Amino acid sequence: MSRQTRVAVLYGGISTEREVSLSSGLQVIAALREAGFDVTPIEVGDDLGAVIAALTPRPDAVFNALHGRFGEDGAIQGVLDWMNIPYTHSGVRASALAMDKVAAKALFAAAGLPVPRGRTVDIAELEAGDPLPLPYVVKPISEGSSVGVEIIRSGDNRRAEVARAWKFGHAALVEEYIPGRELTVGVMGDRALAVTEIMADAGVFYDYESKYAEGGSRHVIPASVHPDIYARALDVAVGAHRALGCRGATRCDFRYDDTAGEPGRLVLLEINTQPGLTPTSLLPEQAAHHGVSFPQLCAWMVENAACRV
Repeated sequence: MSRQTRVAVLYGGISTEREVSLSSGLQVIAALREAGFDVTPIEVGDDLGAVIAALTPRPDAVFNALHGRFGEDGAIQGVLDWMNIPYTHSGVRASALAMDKVAAKALFAAAGLPVPRGRTVDIAELEAGDPLPLPYVVKPISEGSSVGVEIIRSGDNRRAEVARAWKFGHAALVEEYIPGRELTVGVMGDRALAVTEIMADAGVFYDYESKYAEGGSRHVIPASVHPDIYARALDVAVGAHRALGCRGATRCDFRYDDTAGEPGRLVLLEINTQPGLTPTSLLPEQAAHHGVSFPQLCAWMVENAACRV
């Protein structure tokens, strides 16, 4: 797309990740203006009609900076497809699949990608007893940014309490806890960018606070891991991107168990179709590692916007 392309930036939204989206959106608005685009910010609330009205007359493209439910689960993508407006990131099907951890995991396994052992459980079953040997991880099926994730360890008495306080539907995904290190890989198009190791300072895993609080984590890029694992992580990230039919930019999160020595075990946890674009986010860091500035990254996303794909 040429410069002075009219781009509407959707940010905010009504999910549990609204604050993250507001931060991403403000960064994107500034970056696109710096890149020479004609930008219209649209802060999204619970009135879909107001969003549609703000998109009329139609812009040349929408930069989707929404996170969480209704923003990255295929909902807003379907609206934009209906309006025939090209938008950034993945389409309806890939977005919905990626947001559904159970569906995504099934497709990853079918593609031969390494996934953790686990199963879906009813919350009543979790309250009654341990569904897997300790330690294990309890996750909402359709949330992002580690919202609602709990680790239940040996000697931990929180299982029933977690079940009773659960607010993410009647079921949860329960998976084996994988010790070791946290890795992530960004993908632009069909190209894996780099492997970053995330060292969370605020807790024992890369939780919501670690992701978005200033100083919540340290990022090491490129990650200091066995060369075979580094190459494997790049390959798996591209494989996951393709398995769900993603487009634009994505980011895959991994656990790397090197506790018994290297090369160790690499496990794919999930793919993010709307990677964070905040000052502490990982995808912009990886793009910069390859000499792509933040305005250039955002411009690339707009230039690769599409709809009904």
